[in-house]
This record gives sequence, C-alpha cells and structure tokens, in this order.
Amino acid sequence: MSSSEQDLKELVRQKYSEIALQEVEVNKASCCGAGACSTEVYNIMSDDYTELSGYNTDADLGLGCGLPTQFARIKKGDTVVDLGSGAGNDCFVARAETGETGKVIGIDFTEAMITKARANAQKLNYTNVEFRQGDIEDIPLRDNTADVVVSNCVLNLVPNKAAVFAEIKRILKPQGHFSISDIVLLGELPEKIKSVAEMYAGCVSGAIQKKEYLQMIQDAGFQNVVIQKEKQIIIPDDILANYLDTEEIAAMKQQEGGIFSITVYAQKEALSKSNCCPPESNCC
Repeated sequence: MSSSEQDLKELVRQKYSEIALQEVEVNKASCCGAGACSTEVYNIMSDDYTELSGYNTDADLGLGCGLPTQFARIKKGDTVVDLGSGAGNDCFVARAETGETGKVIGIDFTEAMITKARANAQKLNYTNVEFRQGDIEDIPLRDNTADVVVSNCVLNLVPNKAAVFAEIKRILKPQGHFSISDIVLLGELPEKIKSVAEMYAGCVSGAIQKKEYLQMIQDAGFQNVVIQKEKQIIIPDDILANYLDTEEIAAMKQQEGGIFSITVYAQKEALSKSNCCPPESNCC
C-alpha cells in the first residue's frame, strides 16, 4: 500500500471516529457527516429510512447515499454482510428481512463505530447481529460466507476499490449477490473539491467516474450487473462556497454531468462441475 493510500485511510478513520461521537443531528445536517452544514437542506446525500422495517433512529447517523437494503432481495435465513456498517442502521434493516433464522455481520474500519453499533444491538436484544472491526480491502470473513452483501456510501472512501470488489466476490456464496449504494461522477469535479479533506471524508472527492466504477464490477467477474436506482446529488451553494468562489460555482453548474448516487446490484457466478471438484469426483 502506498503512503498516500495509507494517509487517506487514516484520514477516514479519524473523521469517522469523530462522527461516531457527534450528535446524530449534527451528522444529519451535513454532507455525510463532513461538517459543512447547509441551511438549504436537511441532508444532501441520504434517503429516508424511517418507513423501513428494522429502522432504528439511534443507529441512523445520516451517512448514507441510498437504501441498498431495500433493493438487496434479502430472504429469510440469509447471511447478510454490511461493509462499512457504521452505527448499525443497515444491519438492523437487513435483520428485519432475514429474520431470526438469518445472520447479519457488520464490518467497519473504525473502533468507535463498532462500539456504537454493538451498544445499539445490545439495546435491541439482537443475538444474530454482530459487528467486527476490519478493513474492507481485506474482509475478516471466510470464503463463501454471505448470501448477500450490502454497503452504503462507503466504497468511495476506499483507495483500492478493485480490492474491495474482489473481496466481496470471495466472501459471497456461489450465486450470492450484492446491492451497493455509492457516489460516482459524470465529468470532472473542480480540483479544489477533490483536494479538500473534509469533502473527501464527506463522500464526494473519493468518488470515481461511473463508467470506471461499473467496469471494476465487471472486471471482478460479477454477472447480471444492474443499476437499481440513480439520482443526482445537488450540493447547495452555501456548502460549495466553503470551497469555491462565485465564478467557480457558476462554472461548475454549467458543466455536464455531476455527482450521482447509484445503487448497483450484481451476482457471483454459480459453481460448475469443472470448478467445484476434481473430474473423478461425484461431489457436485
């Protein structure tokens, strides 16, 4: 890992440790908890979870950019893994879908988030939801563990996204699938936004081009790739003014493309006789 990648990881760890300790209202009034609060909107990125079964207000830090669990096709008894699980919101929604016979595992990079999520699970008396601290570029789970993987506005914060998709494929069972919400770009953002650490930790400057993002999924060997939802993210002028002057804001608005939230579904291939056992065996 390069020193720049390590620096970015440490930045994210520090920032999201702070977010875990902030009041929920502060996080929800910001750009993914980044702190550049806007008077124009309650939250720029996230969708409304409150109508979903399993929603828990203590676990909702307002850090998402979609509703991946709503699209994840979770069945009763599934094992679901949430990458970048934060305070546990998506895990608890997933539990409502998989039920008491299933299992939900949250993975988060930040110790403070793991502590918060475990406390929330304990308050809810959930015995089939667990949280593990780990790097999603090297997920602390065995091969073929998950029926479903979800993630909400997290991969954009990771330097090596290709490694994450490879890890997702490794931990998914054959014919397992993922549903991931993330931030992508169409066209180029101004350099000032890319270079500002607050905006990086706030979900925008770590994003890559939509075409490149989808190509990574294809290159990892996933099948049946579908965009389940897409919406443009409009950053209000009072946030942009922290980073750009009036002329730069006007120029940005004239550019084609912009910042988008997408929710993507893809499936791991099934095992075949040729790759699951020796030719002389009848194990398949």
